[in-house]
Amino acid sequence: MKVAVIGGCGHVGLPLALALVTRGHHVDVLDIDAAAIARIQAGEMPFMEQDGAELLRQALDSGRFRCHLDPACLADAEAVILITGTPVDEYMNPRQTLVFKVLAPCLPHFRDGQTLILRSTLFPGMTERVARYLEKNRLNLHVAFCPERVAEGRAIREMCSLPQIIAALSPEGREVSARLFATLTPTLIHLEPLEAELTKLFSNVYRYIHFAIPNQFYMICREHGIDYEKIHHALTFEYPRAAHLPKPGLTAGPCLLKDTLQLAAFQNLQFPLGQAACHIHEGMPNFLIQILRRKMDLANLNAGLLGVAFKADSDDARSSLGGKLRKLLALECRAVRATDPYVKDPSLVDAAEVIRESDFLVLGTPHRCYRELDLQGKPVLDMWQFYPAGTVNTI
Repeated sequence: MKVAVIGGCGHVGLPLALALVTRGHHVDVLDIDAAAIARIQAGEMPFMEQDGAELLRQALDSGRFRCHLDPACLADAEAVILITGTPVDEYMNPRQTLVFKVLAPCLPHFRDGQTLILRSTLFPGMTERVARYLEKNRLNLHVAFCPERVAEGRAIREMCSLPQIIAALSPEGREVSARLFATLTPTLIHLEPLEAELTKLFSNVYRYIHFAIPNQFYMICREHGIDYEKIHHALTFEYPRAAHLPKPGLTAGPCLLKDTLQLAAFQNLQFPLGQAACHIHEGMPNFLIQILRRKMDLANLNAGLLGVAFKADSDDARSSLGGKLRKLLALECRAVRATDPYVKDPSLVDAAEVIRESDFLVLGTPHRCYRELDLQGKPVLDMWQFYPAGTVNTI
């Protein structure tokens, strides 16, 4: 099948494009990021992705993969996949019009009979709104919603093993979408568009609420001078009904918070469970500062932050609570140095310098490589329970 991917150089679009090429499809990637396109055409993955570098090389060698800045590339595609961010605005409300802003320059290049597959998380009802927008612009496209549900960094592997959700407003759109995604995985789940939109939101919101539970437990224990790591072990060790309780951590990133806010907006802000999770997670950096204040005179100390990516072994610092924690430390401490082996940021320095020049350390991201660091006996605030008990000087 001839496929075009709008927004195809990002964390969702590029892995999808490469996976489709491996299944024999011809894929044209459209993006506005000329620098990212140049890197991709040179054979360089612009972000961390398992198997990504090798599959990119294979895609470029195949002759079935091309990158474009010009939306004219959309005209020949049977299926056009739209991938765009779905952020919230400064008032924490969904920016629903962003989808139309991305579609606008593409309108002259669409042709009747194409299938437009929406892949990003959508505010409920957006699939039908997009269809009406296209009709208003006198275009007869089959609109479908087939949400991605993969973990960043493992997208290629997961999209070829997890079930794919297929939802469309017409039988033609459903048939094209199913035919396309069946080449990635044999398991398809058919839903109506609104059902699929809510399925995607519920998936992320469930994880966000799930991670809030251990963070709230951690706060309770720290407030009462109790070691939560010991309690977590007692809860989960050979006890099946608590085996899936995560450890605490800084829960953030480009999806979980904003999708919880989208669901709250859809529910007229009557979503206390999700809103409580927001308060817990977004309040964690402030809570960690309170712990440090009780233990030491921050104004006269240098702080070191280990990791600013939003999750372990990732190079993505978007919406990371590590960044928020870094700003708070800068307000409280004499100086702050931060490091991350994966994030490209000129303000970050080498881990050895951070450790050497800091009076205490805060683990912002539990990258696996940090287990090998010589912390030089510096006190460490490790809410992740990353370092085994007794191996570091914990705060």
